[in-house]
This record gives sequence, structure tokens and C-alpha cells, in this order.
Amino acid sequence: MNITITDSAQEYLSSLLEKQDVDGMSVRMFIQQPGTPYAETCLAYCRPEESVESDEVLNLPKLRVLIEKNSVAFLDEAFVDYSKEKMGGQLTIKAPNAKMPKVSADSPIEDQINYVLYSDINPGLAAHGGEVSLIDVIDGQIAVLKFGGGCQGCSAVDLTLKEGVEKTLIEKVPGLTAVKDSTDHSVTDNAFM
Repeated sequence: MNITITDSAQEYLSSLLEKQDVDGMSVRMFIQQPGTPYAETCLAYCRPEESVESDEVLNLPKLRVLIEKNSVAFLDEAFVDYSKEKMGGQLTIKAPNAKMPKVSADSPIEDQINYVLYSDINPGLAAHGGEVSLIDVIDGQIAVLKFGGGCQGCSAVDLTLKEGVEKTLIEKVPGLTAVKDSTDHSVTDNAFM
């Protein structure tokens, strides 16, 4: 895991922790909705009793940072900086892998599925105002998906699911055997066809 937190960011975050007046306070770093277009990088206070055994720990000269286990791959190459300005300052967090982590054959199956959805499948569906997202993985081999936008209620969604989405996912994600659609297609307000 390669995360850079500049000296100025460490000083700034350390000063915020000191104001909390709690011994052993750390910073928790995590991604909300990792691996999706809605991913957001977050920093939060973490009291000693809130730390989790599976957290990755970054012991920096000026502070301790806890990285949520599920966010580690998404935070690789993250960069945190603080620049002072006339009216205070600006904390900047860049996490280039938050929306699309580096995945490999040993990445969790959910990450592999999301990678294929957002890099291969959704760009094609976007032309019709549609998208598909992962809801769950059953028994480590069946992906449960939800279609949205122009795909919801579209008369061609069964063909899209079987010939496009399922075929692509099974081909690109080892161990995946089937895809199920959890979408209510009786709602046709924004359907493409």
C-alpha cells in the first residue's frame, strides 16, 4: 500500500487531533462506496476503542492513520496534502484508485466484478442512459445486479443481461458462474426501448 501524507497534511491533521483532547486519537481513512462512480475518500476521527483489528496502520511521525481493510486497494497511490491560504487552508485528498481499484486474480470477487462493470459494461450502457451495479454475490459465484437509468424497464434488458453483461462477466471474472437481475422492470418511466 502506497499512501503519501505530506508533512503539512500531517501537521494539520495532528493539530485537529490535539483539539479533540482524547489520548490515543487517530485518523481513520476509508472509501465510501469503493469501486463505484460514487466513491468518496473520507477522513474521520478514530478513538482508541473504535480501532478495528483488521485496520492497516500507518504510524507517521506526527500522527497515526488507520486504513479500513476494505479500502486498502482503493487507497493505493492516494495523496493527502494541506496548503495554507489567507483564509485558513485547503486539505486535498487524491485517490486515483477509489472509483476503480487495481484488481488482480486474487482480488475479492466483488472488486473484480465492479471493475468489469465500470470499465467494460457501463460505458456501453451509458449510450442508452443506462447503468448496472453489483448488489450482492451469492455463494461466491452468482452476481446479483441492478439495472438503472434507461435499462430499467427496457424491453431488451433480458438480451442485454444474457448476451452482454453475463457473458462478459463470466468470461472476465474467474469463478463467476451466473448473473441474476434484481431490478423491477415493471417501472418503465425512463426505459430506452
